[in-house]
Amino acid sequence: MFLKKNTMKLKYFIPVFLLFSFVLSEIQKGKASYYSKSMNGRRTYSGEIYYNDSMTAAHNSLKMGSWVRVTNLKNDSVVVVKINDRMSPRSSRIIDLSYGAAERLNFIRDGLANVTLEVIQVPTN
Repeated sequence: MFLKKNTMKLKYFIPVFLLFSFVLSEIQKGKASYYSKSMNGRRTYSGEIYYNDSMTAAHNSLKMGSWVRVTNLKNDSVVVVKINDRMSPRSSRIIDLSYGAAERLNFIRDGLANVTLEVIQVPTN
């Protein structure tokens, strides 16, 4: 009888676990900006050196090392960036992209873009 109860619990655990794994994939919408070219060579919050052509970004709350898919809603350009820096908690923007990422999303001239963020990988450490 004991064995049968445990297998029943496991049977229901797996579908519930799968449900929560899809629900927890985070999607945000908001404004994106980008780093000035003068930031090239400076250290980020994570300790990495920022380079203008890197595919990196700053975010308020995502874990360092997270990978995020950013989509420009104006032209459907997509880029995948690594979070390696922090933004001010008072910022009205949801992400601050490297200059190279902003170029690929085609919003250098505009300065800001309406984007969606989808977290695709969070480090386990």
